[in-house]
Amino acid sequence: MARKIRELIQDLKEAGFYEISGGGKGSHRKFAHAKYAGAVTLSGRSGDDAKPYQEKQVKQAIETVKK
Repeated sequence: MARKIRELIQDLKEAGFYEISGGGKGSHRKFAHAKYAGAVTLSGRSGDDAKPYQEKQVKQAIETVKK
């Protein structure tokens, strides 16, 4: 069963990521971290199922900042 976008957002915030204001259009949200080059962009509403590539991107971003 696919995870929800809100779960990915929660994971990012728990890892120290913060949402960039004005960083996304419509249902897009951008998250940044001091130790992560660039930003993680998530599209979709919070109740939508996350796509496999989104789950992979979030996992890789969290692993990068925990090193």
